[in-house]
Amino acid sequence: MITAERKPLDEILSYIKPFKRILLLGCNECVTVCAAGGRKEVGVLASGIQMSMLKNGASIEIREHTLERQCDPEYVEELVPIIDSADAVLSMACGCGVQQLATRFKDKPVFPAVNTKFMGGSDRHGVWTERCQGCGDCLLGVTGGICPIAKCAKQLMNGPCGGSVSGVCEIGDEVECAWHLIWERLKALGLTDQYLEIMPAKDWRAGGGSGPRKIVREDLAE
Repeated sequence: MITAERKPLDEILSYIKPFKRILLLGCNECVTVCAAGGRKEVGVLASGIQMSMLKNGASIEIREHTLERQCDPEYVEELVPIIDSADAVLSMACGCGVQQLATRFKDKPVFPAVNTKFMGGSDRHGVWTERCQGCGDCLLGVTGGICPIAKCAKQLMNGPCGGSVSGVCEIGDEVECAWHLIWERLKALGLTDQYLEIMPAKDWRAGGGSGPRKIVREDLAE
């Protein structure tokens, strides 16, 4: 999932300061799972904004709404009946959602209320770790399901390097060596022959670099 963290309240207030009517939008997908921008977080932020405004002797009208997905045009269309009642939109979705809103409603300022962080998974309640960088050429099939791009500090294609000791990366005692984990995983699976094969330098062009990436499924595209 895409993970995010809420922006500082002062930064959010600086965005919406010129406006009197705000549509505060949550998203029921990734940011709900990582407790950054779901219906609950929308309510908390709305209260925080109102309290801050009252302290400064100002007032603001906030309408709260949560879409199933902000990155999907189908769900964004739900806003058509209510969008004109707002001077600006404050989105608690990831950057994809913010851009989808800005593309659809060109006459409305759209501001992000969260910082999009990374694609990751949950380690335990309240803790998420980066798992994927969307490199465009997945290697998990030959690395035992452990990503050397996202998990290795040096993004090594063949490892470990000389900086790891007893399975710990040189950048910090709390960082596991990705290639040590890959070796242990392949050994447990009886697939150490895969480890011995030298992987060529990665072709980073698969991950983009010449503009936004796109996937087109002709069987689904209209």
